[in-house]
Amino acid sequence: MRRMIITSSLLLAMSATAMASQVYKWVDAQGVTHFSAQPPLGQEATSINTASPQPKPVAIEEKKAAPTFKDIADPEQAAIDKKVKQEIAAKEVKRKQYCDEVRTNLAQLQNNPRVRMEIEGEVRRLSEDERQSRISEAQKSIRQNCK
Repeated sequence: MRRMIITSSLLLAMSATAMASQVYKWVDAQGVTHFSAQPPLGQEATSINTASPQPKPVAIEEKKAAPTFKDIADPEQAAIDKKVKQEIAAKEVKRKQYCDEVRTNLAQLQNNPRVRMEIEGEVRRLSEDERQSRISEAQKSIRQNCK
């Protein structure tokens, strides 16, 4: 029994490399990167070795290391730019939280036909028409505000 387990484990471990096939990578005219088992006709493709893991890409250092000419020439403008970037980042965080809440509410409305809500100080069950209208409002809000 042990021999059978050891043999099957060894065969299973070796089968992963035997099943690895050649993969080709190329970029089309629109700039989209494609991966396929067969090279494209009429285009140059790069062969990727799937038997060994690819090295992790080296992170590109940010621009903070070397200040730009604009930052040196006008520190007041740099401060304004930094403030605007912080405001945009804060708005993006609020938008993301809003989108998460709307998606959660939409899932609750879609998955639960008996939704209870507090309306005008009293808790009551939404009718099917009210539930469907809230679903459509949530979907519209997601389309308009969330990417």
